[in-house]
Amino acid sequence: MAKRSRKKKAGGSGTSAKVPTTNATTQGLPTWLSRDWVWGLILVLAVIMTYSPVWWAGFIWDDNNHVTANPCIVGPLGLKEIWMTSAARFFPMTLTTFWLEHALWGVTPLPYHLVTVLLHAACTIVLWQVFRLLQIPGAWLGAALWALHPVQVESVAWVSEMKNTQSCLFYLLTILFFVQGLKTKDASNQSASRWNYALTLLCAALAMTSKSSTVILPVVLCLCAWWVEGRWRWRSLAMVIPIVLMTIIVSGLTVCAVKLEGTIDSLQWKRSWPERLVTAGNAVWFYLGKLLWPHPLITIYPRWQIDAGQWVSYLPLLAIIIVLFILWLKRKSWSRPWFFGFAYFLTALLPVLGLVSHNFLSYSFVADHFQYLADIGPLALAGAGLARSADFVIPGRRWLRSTLCAGLLLVLGVLSWHRTWVYESEETLWTDTLAKNPNCWVGYNNLGVALAQKGETDKAIEQFQKTLEINPDYAEAYSNLGLALVKMGHLDEAIQQYQRALEINPNYEGAYSNLGSALVQKGYLDEAIKRYKKALEINPYYVDAYFNLGSALVQKGHLDEAIAQFQKAVEINPTDAKVHNNLGGALFLKGRTDEAVVQFQEALRLKPDSVNAQNNLAKAQALIAQRATQK
Repeated sequence: MAKRSRKKKAGGSGTSAKVPTTNATTQGLPTWLSRDWVWGLILVLAVIMTYSPVWWAGFIWDDNNHVTANPCIVGPLGLKEIWMTSAARFFPMTLTTFWLEHALWGVTPLPYHLVTVLLHAACTIVLWQVFRLLQIPGAWLGAALWALHPVQVESVAWVSEMKNTQSCLFYLLTILFFVQGLKTKDASNQSASRWNYALTLLCAALAMTSKSSTVILPVVLCLCAWWVEGRWRWRSLAMVIPIVLMTIIVSGLTVCAVKLEGTIDSLQWKRSWPERLVTAGNAVWFYLGKLLWPHPLITIYPRWQIDAGQWVSYLPLLAIIIVLFILWLKRKSWSRPWFFGFAYFLTALLPVLGLVSHNFLSYSFVADHFQYLADIGPLALAGAGLARSADFVIPGRRWLRSTLCAGLLLVLGVLSWHRTWVYESEETLWTDTLAKNPNCWVGYNNLGVALAQKGETDKAIEQFQKTLEINPDYAEAYSNLGLALVKMGHLDEAIQQYQRALEINPNYEGAYSNLGSALVQKGYLDEAIKRYKKALEINPYYVDAYFNLGSALVQKGHLDEAIAQFQKAVEINPTDAKVHNNLGGALFLKGRTDEAVVQFQEALRLKPDSVNAQNNLAKAQALIAQRATQK
């Protein structure tokens, strides 16, 4: 009976147990090229060279919310708030990494980019080992395809998307230790099995707290168990139960965080469940298409028009179900790896298919960074297919096969290198986006902000106006347009824009603060102070509101109150030179000259070319010298 059982098991598991782990790319090459560390080093160097443009890249888009203006990272909050409050959002472990990075190198962008690139390289090495452990042919090639594919650029070249690279590393380690545990649980070394299981649980927890979309781990581990053992066993499935409990907890906390943060789910963007199902079906084929032909790649893809009332709209979803069903029926013959790869792809995409509402869906239903984990399945199949087909198409020509594989990877690497330059700055990012998606209203808004920061106010106003032509209900664009109009001296028009922004979003703290600043210039200090205080009621960590309120109080002659507001601003963001300068000015007016000098010096340390701070420091030091002489 035991012998028959073993034969049945071998048959049920297909041929995976007999697949050699040797890569097609290494056969017949010199001995030194057959060593794992050499191929691992090649992967790492390939990733670093591909993403070398990050040396010149800065912070973009959401990076201020996650790093440069996040009070948990640069302000008075810290690890306690990251882990114990809603400030954790959906990724407290990632925010912890950002917190540590800020403690090490402040807000210099280069180290943040390098860490993300190295995390991606580490993911590639672990993925290679996972493929080998699962005995997937062409393991190295599959990992290299994943590492260098242009679709991955958004996850690697954008600092905020370290959520992807960090969570992916722990995600892959979870799979690695779980599969190792499956292969050692029946062996004599029970200690190794227990260690693998403990590391599985630890890495799963780290993955889910790095990004909540990794809650699909229990299903992925069950698929891996099926692949390794040929069928699902209760003992293997029971090992996943603690991770299922983690999934429930993390999912619940994420839902709570979404409710506290608020999603853009107004009537303008609200979707019915049939519309969500149609969107999900389209998204799956969209992502597969981008893997096959990664052109064009856009940061914000056009938002599809969904008509759930037409039966043809459900054909993509129906096709997915049919394909999955056929692959399952033929799993004991030709389709076993295809089912494994396609089922994994669908599982990994499940959290980002638009079934659950989140803010990004107001811009687009799809994004390159959404498919970072999911790409592993199809690209594993691609690597295996290329490795196997090479034996039939060009047998006996190993160097030729290796050259062709290297050529494919070189093409992908060059495409990714070129794409990485898009993420150099806000201006390059949104210029590229708008060239490919002319109806991207958030792109016009963000490009306008970048142009305004460069002093090109006229061009910025044009961008904000284009934004409002496409989306007349976008409160942020009205506020930004108001700021630009203030620079042009059109205060009355600016005030109208701020008021329109507040009509759309009565809880928009930025519009209250900007409106206050316009009222100050009109001479209405009391009204302005009310607006600043309202902004701080909505967001007690809003640095600009504290700064503006302090400046208004100085004009009113309320120096003690002004100093208190500037000090709060410094606590939240100690790297803002203008806050230190104005705090120094208030202290100087109060007669606390020595303290004022300290603030002026700090402002100059942060911004050495600040003429205002230089003049203020000179005045304060001259006064101190004069007093010393008089004594």
